[in-house]
Amino acid sequence: MMKVKIVKNILDANDQMALENKKLFDETGVVAINIMASPGAGKTSLILKTIDLLGLPVAVVEGDIASTFDAEKVGAKKVPVVQINTGGACHLDAAMIRKAVKRLSLKGARVLFVENVGNLVCPAEFKLGESARVVVASVPEGDDKPYKYPGMFSAATAVVLNKIDTLPVIDFDMRRFKKGVHAVNAGAPIFEVSCKTGQGLDSWIEWLRKLAS
Repeated sequence: MMKVKIVKNILDANDQMALENKKLFDETGVVAINIMASPGAGKTSLILKTIDLLGLPVAVVEGDIASTFDAEKVGAKKVPVVQINTGGACHLDAAMIRKAVKRLSLKGARVLFVENVGNLVCPAEFKLGESARVVVASVPEGDDKPYKYPGMFSAATAVVLNKIDTLPVIDFDMRRFKKGVHAVNAGAPIFEVSCKTGQGLDSWIEWLRKLAS
């Protein structure tokens, strides 16, 4: 029972900080998007392509256990970016975001992308103050992810299925994947995209622009 109480206290404190973050974002006119996925699904690739196509000023928080590789890629786009290295923690939390935002210039930004740590379990439990949660899955990972990780997919505002250019060579049942997503989250739109070829990105960009309008 003690363990349950401690976990509840941690989540309650995080939720309070998340509300404060959301208030800050609302006051500054920034729409925060929490990008969640397993390692290798294409979170960074999606953010980089979105920066090129969105046509709105953005800022980025990059979360990872270690390294600054992804932040360096974003920085090369001349976009304000801050790296968070969790040192082993499998998710970002609201307090980390608050510290990162203090180091990040949001002046003029319309959208803040937060790339969470690659994990399909823990990030779903920790609110950050975001306006939307986007889960990125990929064809090579298989069509069973919504069934294995229902908590993550049920928490999503939208789902991006990346790497659809590999469909001709990967045994992936699109119908089964969509059925799994909608079984736990009937209202979530699913965007089928390829960050490599650009296929399907127009619909994703249109959705983001409406969210930021």
